[in-house]
Amino acid sequence: MPTLDAAQRIAVQLTKVATIADIDDALREVCRTIGCSFFALSHHVDFLAAPKRGIRIHNYPEEWALWFDERRLGLSDPVHRASQRRLSGFLWHDRSAFTPERPQDADILAQARSHGIGDGLTVPTHLPGEAHGSVSFAWGIGEPAPPEALYFAQMIGSHAFEAARLLANPEIMPRRPRLTDRQRECLIWSASGKSDWSISQILGLSRDTVKEHLRNARAKYDATDRTTLTTRALFGGDISFGDLAGR
Repeated sequence: MPTLDAAQRIAVQLTKVATIADIDDALREVCRTIGCSFFALSHHVDFLAAPKRGIRIHNYPEEWALWFDERRLGLSDPVHRASQRRLSGFLWHDRSAFTPERPQDADILAQARSHGIGDGLTVPTHLPGEAHGSVSFAWGIGEPAPPEALYFAQMIGSHAFEAARLLANPEIMPRRPRLTDRQRECLIWSASGKSDWSISQILGLSRDTVKEHLRNARAKYDATDRTTLTTRALFGGDISFGDLAGR
């Protein structure tokens, strides 16, 4: 029976991993704890076309992984599509409640069953500027994924994915541009259609100071204009669509 203490122990273990093999071991321990057979930690990308663009750690049958990749299902797999519409984890048998079915979905799921993959659960892991990702656990045929396993996996999924992405790309965090609070405020108002003069009145700054903040923000993102700056800052996570909609 999965317990809170077990989930906390594995989550802490994942913050201390040194190799991808350590993450593999942790995910196998999750499988043993919740009684499932398979796991997959993966970005939702075309791994045949761009094998270095994403991270993937799994113990699915190799024949299934090859079939999946040959059909470029990284973006269109029904479970992946469902996870892109969620912030919290979900049981696979509930996915039709929040994502529409496509004609090919039945064939994909039938193929998975032919390789012994039945029901499962998925924890989405999204970060601005990177491909969508998820951590999934799957049971054998005829074994429904239990709700208590979802709560357990939810506590571990994001830790596992963060550990994997930092091991695969240790330079990610130091290289990510970060705007100051003032640069961010000026950019949000600028992206919302306000002129430099209007921004200066809203923030109580001089017009030249607003221009300087935006100029420095462009330099951090190597952007030649404000449209490019806005796009890169959205992908970089310094601002969000919610920031812009709220203005």
